[in-house]
Amino acid sequence: MARETSDKASARERLLAAANELFYGNGVHTVGIDRVIERAGVAKATLYSAFGSKDELIRSYLMSRHAARRAAMQAIEQYETPRERLLAIFDVLGESFGEPDYRGCAFINASAEATPDSPIEEATTEYRDWIRGLFRDLADAAGAAGPDQLARQLVMLYDGAGITTRIDRSKKAAAQAKAAAAVLLDAAIAAA
Repeated sequence: MARETSDKASARERLLAAANELFYGNGVHTVGIDRVIERAGVAKATLYSAFGSKDELIRSYLMSRHAARRAAMQAIEQYETPRERLLAIFDVLGESFGEPDYRGCAFINASAEATPDSPIEEATTEYRDWIRGLFRDLADAAGAAGPDQLARQLVMLYDGAGITTRIDRSKKAAAQAKAAAAVLLDAAIAAA
């Protein structure tokens, strides 16, 4: 029984790894299930047993990207003040831009292909709520006026940096977004 559970977990992990590579590199709807199955080296029945549908595989792929981003954001905890932590979010973002296979935000890319109320939209909304909440909580802890509004502005900078890096191949987008975030944050702190 333990071996069977281990094999299923292994197959699930292989499917997620294949989905991560193929969906992120080529798009969630461009890549068919057969390519994912072939890359993972599993039977079609295994995919449906582990995930139930392609939409659920996509949702799981996005949730694994979300978990990875949350783990990467733990790096901001090394900073002492909420202001420093908030601005360090852009440093973590910039590190992801340096990855050789960087193709933009997985959530923005997948969302562009999603239908309303799909598992893709659900996973994207959960991620977006988390990143906005992270900015809001740090802005509030830093003493900024209007932390909700500031968080929305900072998410726009965050998204814009990713899009600029992807489209313009800018090596400075994260640093530029961080500089703009510092101006917005300091103004909101001063207004409080």
